[in-house]
Amino acid sequence: MNYQKLDAALATALNNIQDSEKPSLGVFIHTEAILDSNATAVLENLGVSGVSSGKDIFTATLSPNAISQLSEQPWVKYLKRSQQLSLVNKRMNTGKLGVQ
Repeated sequence: MNYQKLDAALATALNNIQDSEKPSLGVFIHTEAILDSNATAVLENLGVSGVSSGKDIFTATLSPNAISQLSEQPWVKYLKRSQQLSLVNKRMNTGKLGVQ
């Protein structure tokens, strides 16, 4: 695994995964802009959808083993953990914050 291509959140998450074969981590895959047919095939075989030349960012849910494999590819710039965002309640009660 090339840890230089992983962001801190992804590297930390990889240490907490028990099953290295189970696709369990959402990731952004940043690649070179022009992918050859071999690179396209690798991404598609790992279950990445929407792979086409000219794109350079892909999203997928991958296993730790797949992340390790991708991190070793010369056409992969870096891998970043994708985290589910939660909505913030739009109506804040400013009284609780001590703001008048």
